[in-house]
Amino acid sequence: MNYADIKQYDVANGIGVRVSLFVSGCTHACEGCFNKEAWDFNYGKPFTDKEIDDIISYMSPSYVSGLSLLGGEPMEPQNQEGILPLLRRVHETYPEKTVWMYTGYLFDEDILGRMCKESEISREIISYIDILVDGPFILARKNLKVNFRGSDNQRIIDVKKSLETGEVIHWSEERV
Repeated sequence: MNYADIKQYDVANGIGVRVSLFVSGCTHACEGCFNKEAWDFNYGKPFTDKEIDDIISYMSPSYVSGLSLLGGEPMEPQNQEGILPLLRRVHETYPEKTVWMYTGYLFDEDILGRMCKESEISREIISYIDILVDGPFILARKNLKVNFRGSDNQRIIDVKKSLETGEVIHWSEERV
């Protein structure tokens, strides 16, 4: 897996100060995408154990709330094997910190409905995600008034509660 960027301090992609990993590779090709160069799976640099170690180090201060995974597309099958070791280390090292993931795939239809049924890796990845922002970016529905999303069709899902209840539970800032 390649990555486009690692932001040590990110306040735009989840609650609090976060470390963000922007993976390379995306097949959604959403019109108006803010990170079009990251569609190419070969863009950026190889994601290695060194980058995992760096991210773990960046997350160590108490003011860092957690990790955000963006892209590109973290749930592309080609990227899942690359992010799984990172998620394992984050969960092991910082179980109290949250993991947010941004994906163009739909949680209930694509991820639970197909990916998790077909892949143990997908199931394990989802077990480490606290908040999932799902759905493709739709330029016609771009909305600067919605938090943590580019377009208002995208949902912010509390993954842990959704998995517990078997229903899609939307996250709201009031519960923070």
